[in-house]
Amino acid sequence: MAEPQLSVRSAKARDLAHRLARRERRSIAEIVERALEAYEIRETGREPASSFYARLSRDYGTDIDLDTVIRKARRINPGPKL
Repeated sequence: MAEPQLSVRSAKARDLAHRLARRERRSIAEIVERALEAYEIRETGREPASSFYARLSRDYGTDIDLDTVIRKARRINPGPKL
């Protein structure tokens, strides 16, 4: 089955992607994916995984049981009132 493709109609974007791919020795797809992921993080304010784990380590110490942390934060949903 063929891989999905992304079509970009901007010559500037195409040239930049090719130039970065050559310089970074990565595929154009990798360059575009990484750029879009960085854009998503920056624009939506989502915390990168590396920052998240660094914050967890700083706040809770080096050994953390995520299941316990999640369990403590859970609240029972009483469901709809009938």
